[in-house]
Amino acid sequence: MKVFPIKLGSRQHTLSREVSFSGIGLHSGLPIAMVVKPAAINSGIRFVRTDLAVEIPALMNRVVDTTLATTIGEGEAMVSTTEHLLAALSGLGIDNALVELNGPEVPIMDGSAGPFVHLLNRVERRAQDASRRMIKITRELSFGAGDSTIKVRPHQGFRVSCEIDFEHPMIRRQHYSIEVTPKRFIKEIAAARTFGFVEQVERLRANGLALGGSLANAVVMDHAGVLNTEGLRFSDEFVRHKVLDLIGDLALMGCPLLGHVMASKPGHALHLSLMKELVAHPECWEFVVLEEAEEEGMFGRVVTSAVGAGNMILPFLVPVRQQVASSSSMRGS
Repeated sequence: MKVFPIKLGSRQHTLSREVSFSGIGLHSGLPIAMVVKPAAINSGIRFVRTDLAVEIPALMNRVVDTTLATTIGEGEAMVSTTEHLLAALSGLGIDNALVELNGPEVPIMDGSAGPFVHLLNRVERRAQDASRRMIKITRELSFGAGDSTIKVRPHQGFRVSCEIDFEHPMIRRQHYSIEVTPKRFIKEIAAARTFGFVEQVERLRANGLALGGSLANAVVMDHAGVLNTEGLRFSDEFVRHKVLDLIGDLALMGCPLLGHVMASKPGHALHLSLMKELVAHPECWEFVVLEEAEEEGMFGRVVTSAVGAGNMILPFLVPVRQQVASSSSMRGS
């Protein structure tokens, strides 16, 4: 047993009450109504397609597509563009929530996690009577694809470092590193918007994608600069959004990470590959539980091993409940 001075709550958290959102799907262009509700301990984040009566756990083995966004699915039911909402929930330290929506995409809102964070933060979190489960990295692990690389190494907290390199004069090479805490996530990452290029948007629309995209929900650039009249929210908004995407995708591990994730030229497929590498290499991590402790008058966090890594017990092995009716036992009050 060892005390780690990390800034993470030891208890699981859910919402104090439900929160409603509405908007359009970035790629489908369809109007979407979504409600995020409190959920019971150890239930994690679960999406429910109310139009299809199907429940889909937000877990890495439910990922069915990583083209342009992260899409999870169960049978014929899918939910796309999950990363911004999952980043908001993860960044605010919300472990358990039920997300009900009536269409195939999480609404894009303004292209960032900001609108989600704004309303979720207003209803506040509710502490639950269960310790937070985490994946503690014990040995460095890396993965590469072409000129894109990603690795994770031991760290007493959750840190994300990201580097991008584009030829466009508004972007070039950018780097950002953050110790992810609710306060810093809200201030530095949540408002960073997704971005794209005019020629890319035109090509996507010709193929039936980005039908809901506009200057209201993305930073769009031509060869000369940014087309949005309000400009950028941060001078390095592009790399900050890549950090946001990475945080959201890593939430699909099913519980928080204790480690430092470093990515160069990342994307959704690369994020998924890192998670698959972690599953394939149990010698590089251990499953732990955080508990509060008092030592010499100082507040700390006691990390105790919950399950040997060799047992391969990860949250994504939780059985799937497909029907909405079966989700009632997972809901909190």
